[in-house]
Parts: sequence; structure tokens; C-alpha cells
Amino acid sequence: MSQEADRVSGKVFDRRLIARLLTYTRPYRGLFVLAMCLTVLMAVVSPLRPILIQHTLDVPVALGDGGGLLNMILLLTGLALLDGCLVYANTYLTSWLGQHVIHDIRTRVYTHVMRLRLKFFDKTPVGMLQTRTISDVETLNDVFTTGIVTILGEMLQLVTILGAMMYVSWDMTLVSLTTIPFLILAAIVFNQKVKVSFQAVRKAVGEMNAFLQEHITGMQIVHIFNREDTESARFEQINKQHLKANLNSVLYYSIFFPVVEIISAIAMGVLVWYGAGQVIAHRLAFGELVAFIMFIQMFFRPIRNLADQFNVLQMGMVSAERIFKVLDTDETMPDTGHITSHTHRAGGAAIAFEGVHFAYNEPDWVLRDITFGVAPGQKLALVGSTGSGKSTIINLLNRFYEIQTGTIRIDGHLIQDYTLEALRSRIGVVLQDVFLFSGSVHDNITLQNPDIPREIVEQAARRVGAHEFIMRLPGGYDYAVRERGATLSLGQRQLIAFARVLVYDPDILVLDEATANIDTESEEIIQRAIDTVMAGRTSIIIAHRLSTIQKADHILVMQQGQIIESGAHTALLAQEGVYFQLYQKQFV
Repeated sequence: MSQEADRVSGKVFDRRLIARLLTYTRPYRGLFVLAMCLTVLMAVVSPLRPILIQHTLDVPVALGDGGGLLNMILLLTGLALLDGCLVYANTYLTSWLGQHVIHDIRTRVYTHVMRLRLKFFDKTPVGMLQTRTISDVETLNDVFTTGIVTILGEMLQLVTILGAMMYVSWDMTLVSLTTIPFLILAAIVFNQKVKVSFQAVRKAVGEMNAFLQEHITGMQIVHIFNREDTESARFEQINKQHLKANLNSVLYYSIFFPVVEIISAIAMGVLVWYGAGQVIAHRLAFGELVAFIMFIQMFFRPIRNLADQFNVLQMGMVSAERIFKVLDTDETMPDTGHITSHTHRAGGAAIAFEGVHFAYNEPDWVLRDITFGVAPGQKLALVGSTGSGKSTIINLLNRFYEIQTGTIRIDGHLIQDYTLEALRSRIGVVLQDVFLFSGSVHDNITLQNPDIPREIVEQAARRVGAHEFIMRLPGGYDYAVRERGATLSLGQRQLIAFARVLVYDPDILVLDEATANIDTESEEIIQRAIDTVMAGRTSIIIAHRLSTIQKADHILVMQQGQIIESGAHTALLAQEGVYFQLYQKQFV
């Protein structure tokens, strides 16, 4: 990602990126065209003021014409009001346009990220995605508010000012421009230096976001192993890099703008020296000299601004490239199935794995030739050591990953025949570590689905035994759950997860180590909830505690991605194989 950004950062005007960014202005094309028209009008109006002041000094003032002077004052006042209105309208329109465009882009990025397969998240830091979705998109706001439109306006203003100067006096114009080569050289050096510092700032911001996200999420581990001082020192190093990059940027700005002022003052001094001589020699009117003093001030202002705006645009190009790289990531799961909906079947669904091979990275196979079937309403248990492939089977059933060979069917249909929404709506999953979002208990059960009424939620909570503890919470179902459910016990989070499954009413229930970390008393409550949600459904249970799966209709014993034993609990014990050894370790 950083190499890609470096490649683009050398281009201030990347026509491909700018054209792609401008496509997001199509819903607002009328306002965009209006902003451009206002920009052109501002560039035309700006040089009129010095010309009118020149005329005022050389005609009404020189001739003592009080009426003409009053007319010119009124005209100049009206021109100032018009210029102020144009600046206000242009600033508001470009800011409004920029905010709406980045709103659309941020929504597009988030929606796209939500559709990416889990393989993408396995190799992509969350902090990087946060930077792309928030910081980089926010940088694009500057492209639309103080970037493209403003740069075009400043350049057009330079042209109109130069044309007005040539119209008034071509020799004074040449004198005024004697210092321009020095200003251009300073701007080029400034642009190169700031470009490097901005790249360092963006890199430091990305690293800081990734570090903070990872360590705040894993703060419990930091405390358990007394890593506070060490991790604080690591953060301090990243923070110092960010500070250094920003200070370098401040240094270059601190040097550039005084240099521009000095060059502008020298140009003004040369202009006044030459112009005063021309006025004394009666080869130049006094009003023309005053007009040129105003022109030179107006001419240097956009040049000074352009150096900064080019860097804004350049950083926008870097951010745009990073954002579009995420949007162009084609790691989405193909969603071309023709089965778009289903009606809940009493008794559950049939599941069949046939010759399934899978590897996250070939040829490191995680599953080898997995074949089994589950009849509607049956309970299948998966046991085996960590890394044997149990959870992978669940991931493949949900199509979080694509298998390399073999087939997976539900009710005789390939899972690829279902749309992802239809497939995943048939499967309810309760994990060992239940994830709860910030929000109310009700919202966590319904996942903010407005189509699920409160009475259905309460009914589901009663069935799994969660209603009682929920009503003891302040606010009951409206109790605000903290991030990840930190204020609730593990057992309470599990019961909320079971209620969530019931309200969505899937055909297939998956329990992935759902009772692994539960105490004995809570396990009894959880077990009753499990019996409730499994009723009338096909169930797949992953468990290390063999006591929770003894009633399963079929048990698969897995080792290194293969099924090495299968059968009912008593049959497996009779074989005195791996399952028998696991049982002996736990109960003997």
C-alpha cells in the first residue's frame, strides 16, 4: 500500500484519479457547474477593482468632479458587495459539495468492505481500514473544497490579473514580474519538501491507528502480562515519528511564506521605484501606479496559495489511490445464486459435505477429503484438537471462504446456488466469545432489525432463560450494552446470543465451543437454552467438553484436517481409539 502511495505521490494532476473522483459529483452536477461558474465570475470580477480605482484617481479626483467621485465610490462599494457574495456562495457550495461527495465515498467504502470475504481481513490490519475509511476520505474533502475548484480559480485569476496589467501598462507589467522566477523556484522547492513530510505524516497516522486499534482491543492481555510500560514506549516511538513529520511540515511552511512575503516586498519596491520615476516624468498617471500596486498584491496572493493547494491536491491523490485500491479489491464472495429466499422448515435442513478440500494458502491444506452428511433435525458433533479444522467446516458452510475441491449442499442444493443472504439466513451461529455491539439489549438481539417486534424478542428471551436477568438490568431491554458486552457476564452474553438465534429462526444451528468457558452453574442454564434452540433444527456442535455432546446423533473426530473416526458416542467408545482416549482424559 505504501509503495503504491509513493508511486502516485509524484503526480499532482493524475488525470485518471481526478476523472474517477469527479464521477462522484454526478448526482450534484448542477451545483458543481454552478460552483465552476462562480469561480470564473470571481476571477473576472477581481481585476476590476484596481482598474476602477485607477479611473477614480485619474479622472474624478484629478478633475475635482465630486459627482463623478460619488458615482465611482458607489460603484466600488457595489463591486465589493458582489465580490463578497460570490466568495460566500462559492465557499458554501464547494464545502457542501465536498461534504456530500465524501459522504458518498465513505458509504461506498464501508459497504464494499462489508462485502469482502474473510480472507481479506485475515491479512489486512483493521487500523489500516479505519485510516482508509475515515482519514483518507476526509483528506478528499480538501480536494473538493480547497483543491480542484480553488486551483482552477486561482490560475484563472492569475490570467485575468495579468491581462488587466498588460491592458493598463505593458512595461510596468514586465517590471512587476522581475521577481517571479525566484518565487517559482521557492514554490517548487517548497512543494517537494512538503510532499515528503506529508507522506511521512500519512504513514505515521496509519501506523498509529493500527497500533491503537490492536492494543486497545487487546488491553486485557497488556495488563495481564504487565506490558503497560513496554507498549507505552512503543507508542511513544510511533508518536515521535508523527511529531517529527508534522514539525518538518511546519518548518517548511514557516520558511516558505516569509520568503514569499520578502519576494513580494522586493517586487513592490521595484515597482514603486520604477513607477514613481515614470509618474515624475509624466509618462505614467498616478492612478495607474496605484492600480499596479494593487495588482501586484493580488498577483502574489494566488501564487502563494497555489503552492499550498497543490500539496493539498497531491495528498488527495495519495488518499484517492489508497481508497480506490480498497474499492478495487476483488476479494468479494461471488453472489450469483438463484435461490433467494426460504421458508423455515420444521425439523431443520439436510447438510452434505462431499470430498471437500480446503486451504487458506495452497498447498497448506486445512481440510482433506471431508465427507459426511447430516439428516434434518440431527445433531452432529465435531471434536478434535485445536487446529484440526472444526471451525473451518463452519466457515465453509457459511461460505466465508471458497473450497478448492468437493461440494457442500444444503437440502440437496449446492451452497453456491443460494444467494449469500439466503444461505446465511438459514444458519444461526453461537460462538464461544459472543460479540455484542454498543447499543441496547433489544438492539443486540434483533441486530437493529425493525421488522422484529418487541414481543417476539421477549418471547425468545423467556424461552432461553434470559428474560429474568434482562429485567434486572437498569432499563431492562433498553439497557445500554457497553462495547463488546463488557458489563455483562459471559453466560449472560451467551443467553442473549441464543435469543438472537431464536428471533431469526434458522434451519441450522451451529454451536462453536458455546460452553467452553462457562462455570458449572451457568452451564446448566446454558444447556437448557441450547436444548431450546436446537429443538426442530439441524445442529452442529463443536466442543472440547465431551459431556456436552454425548447425546449427539453422530460424532466426527478430526485430526490434522481429516476425519479419523465417526459414529455415535457409545460406538466410538467401543472402538477404543482417539475419542476413547479423549474421554478417558476427561472422565477417568
